Amino acid sequence: MNPRLAAIAGRLKGKVFSLPDDPAVIGREATATFSLPDPSVSRRHSTVERDGDTFVISDLGSLNGTFVNDVPVKRRTLRHGDRLRIGDSQFLFLLHDDDEELSNSSEVKFDERQLTSGATMQMTFNDALYLMARDLSALMKVSTTINAIRGLEELEKKLLELLFEVVPAERGAILLADGPRTEGETSFNSVFGLDRKSGPGTAVKVSRTIAGQVFEQATSLLVNDPTNAAEPSSESLMETLPVSVLCVPLIMVDRTLGVIYLETSEPGVKFDRDHLQLVTAIAAITAVAIENARHIEWLENENQRLRADMKIEHNMVGESRQVKQVFQFIAKVAPTDSTVLIQGESGTGKELVARAIHQNSRRADKSFMALNCAALSESLLESELFGHEKGAFTGAINQKKGRLEVADGGTVFLDEIGELPTPLQVKLLRVLQQREFERVGGTRTIKVDIRLIAATNRDLEEAITKGHFRQDLYYRLNVVSLEMPALRDRAEDIPLLASYFASKYGERCNRKVVGISAEAQKLLVSYDWPGNVRELENALERAVVLGTTERILPEDLPEAVLEREPTTPSPEIRYHDAVAQTKREIILSAMDQAKNNYTEAAKLLGVHPNYLHRLMRNLNLREQLKR
Repeated sequence: MNPRLAAIAGRLKGKVFSLPDDPAVIGREATATFSLPDPSVSRRHSTVERDGDTFVISDLGSLNGTFVNDVPVKRRTLRHGDRLRIGDSQFLFLLHDDDEELSNSSEVKFDERQLTSGATMQMTFNDALYLMARDLSALMKVSTTINAIRGLEELEKKLLELLFEVVPAERGAILLADGPRTEGETSFNSVFGLDRKSGPGTAVKVSRTIAGQVFEQATSLLVNDPTNAAEPSSESLMETLPVSVLCVPLIMVDRTLGVIYLETSEPGVKFDRDHLQLVTAIAAITAVAIENARHIEWLENENQRLRADMKIEHNMVGESRQVKQVFQFIAKVAPTDSTVLIQGESGTGKELVARAIHQNSRRADKSFMALNCAALSESLLESELFGHEKGAFTGAINQKKGRLEVADGGTVFLDEIGELPTPLQVKLLRVLQQREFERVGGTRTIKVDIRLIAATNRDLEEAITKGHFRQDLYYRLNVVSLEMPALRDRAEDIPLLASYFASKYGERCNRKVVGISAEAQKLLVSYDWPGNVRELENALERAVVLGTTERILPEDLPEAVLEREPTTPSPEIRYHDAVAQTKREIILSAMDQAKNNYTEAAKLLGVHPNYLHRLMRNLNLREQLKR
């Protein structure tokens, strides 16, 4: 196991850091284990520490949050391939396991000695072109074989095996780089080595001097009987040097991708000009295949990342006890086909849970059809749900399949099920019992294989008592049920959700948002959010659109949030305290003149009575009036 963080964005991009056994601190301060000189990063932003055989990342109360796969977290166990975002920097968490043992590559070690020799031969790419015809059969075999392989590692292994057939090399390596040589040293970010006799188990040594020279000059090089320029008389060193080294560049149009490095230590066996010409020609026809394989792997990785991001879009954000119970519920019910009833206030994320259940079920590759039962009239709702035949009613000029029929094999989500008209409740009950129905105006019975998930913000048991909802349908729907927690009951998730929405709408609006100020966070946490997560999301979108700085400030938040009296007054928000106090005095004066009559007080203030009720609730004035 070799745990490490690979920087893929930010000032440290391209660097790889091994994780120590002791907790590693990530932050802006110079003494941090991983120091990020970024103003959007806190002095001590987060830690990554070992917990048995796993690693855990913990946020240290940073203002701008710690993100794992674009989801803000307080504490999270890391999995291989997780993407961490801290400020403007992004890292991949890599943890070698069984995949490392399955690699076909030998370990590649760079030899730092300066190898020189009097028997040196160089060849440019153009010098080798006219010689290709002589070895046409070998080149055709290489081209046909290589161009049929997609995976980069498999391609590199096959290329070295083919080279071993035409060149008397004992060992070989393919070294690939992302860019030109910098600061006097070429950095090869991809290496693959192979020993002809021992296979992947034996390390392959590569002269960094020769490989760097060939890469930089884009010229093939053959060195026979190399010596160590630093200690030419050292017998022990001479014994470890190869007899012959051949290194050629991999050139893609006008760009050097890397080099092919071959060597042999067998006495009496040396590479010659013919070998140099042949390997140079092979490199010329395989460079395109190698570049294509690298590009395909990048596209596949990017596709997987985007798919993961799409799934995150439909998951809840939070780490409170209530949210973890929701996650456990999803994990338990998703593999089944049981009907699910999700209850809770508006804006708590009932549809997100329904989508998560669908995505983690065996029906994930089939349709997910959502329908709001409160958004349509009874006739339109019936047509949308069950479909209709041509001529079933005025305007039905064509046959139409309903949501139930389109979703065959998938999942149907009925939101606001408590608003379903009574006649349609009878038809839906039949669907749940028999999995069959008829289109509007039709006589043919249609059978469907669907999973039904329903949601409501109404008390269905009370609706049954009043005769607004069928009891038998309720029992059919309430096979397994979930009560979604209100946002005010999981206030510890508000900073995480706020950071997530700020980041989301910052990207969507093409505006840099590095975080939320401490004063704004206090206001967000102290507000009771009657509209739950949906209201919080709208508030953060508004703040991103109307804000003028890189941080979301109190004045960017909606008035309702600012009116709320903070549970712990802070001297840092004196302006908003003063505004709220002025509002209190005005309202109390109006209520006193109206002798506590809400309607009359609203007239005096020139506002709607409902708005006055909301103001008094937010400013905690009701208790004060009772005294």
